Amino acid sequence: MGLEIGDLIIGLSMLAFSLVGLFLAAGAHDNEMYVFGLSLAGWGTVFVFGLLHRYFDRRDAARVAISVRGEQPHE
Repeated sequence: MGLEIGDLIIGLSMLAFSLVGLFLAAGAHDNEMYVFGLSLAGWGTVFVFGLLHRYFDRRDAARVAISVRGEQPHE
């Protein structure tokens, strides 16, 4: 099971949003912008970990499906 291009694009855009959030937090002059920047960075990080979790779950499910059918996995 390969990497889907949509997941890669979304993951890279979430990485960019996280970096923007860190820059916002670093240059903040008030508490609201600081909290927003850290929240944006945290949300993007959690989203990317969710994408990784989904990828590995799909890969494991494919491996189990192959082993149930009695075939050898192609890795």
